[in-house]
Amino acid sequence: MAHSNIDPRPRHRARTLRREMTKAERIMWDILRDFRPRGARFRREAPIGPYIADFVWLAARIVVEVDGHSHETDDGKIHDRRRDAWLTGEGFTVIRFDNDQVIDNPDHVAITLESRILPFLKPEAGS
Repeated sequence: MAHSNIDPRPRHRARTLRREMTKAERIMWDILRDFRPRGARFRREAPIGPYIADFVWLAARIVVEVDGHSHETDDGKIHDRRRDAWLTGEGFTVIRFDNDQVIDNPDHVAITLESRILPFLKPEAGS
């Protein structure tokens, strides 16, 4: 068994979430993988403390979240604020996109994301 300080329950839940990605999460994963040649190494559904991040680049301490409709409820907003505060306290930057943004305008999402992670990216080949 791998050595880990992550509780087995969130680790198991993360594994399930990786198998059951939403359409928006699959599109975001494709966007994030396009940054790999420039040094971005995102992981999907990664446990971080008591939470599971949709996507995380651990070396840069960047979390990317793709939010569905449950995040628009009062309870969802409260949970997100608490979660973001915890992650920020741990040194992470949290970047959020709505499912609809990702599905309807992936090019805009990619450009917005690139502008936010640019300080951590290697220059493009030929630049």
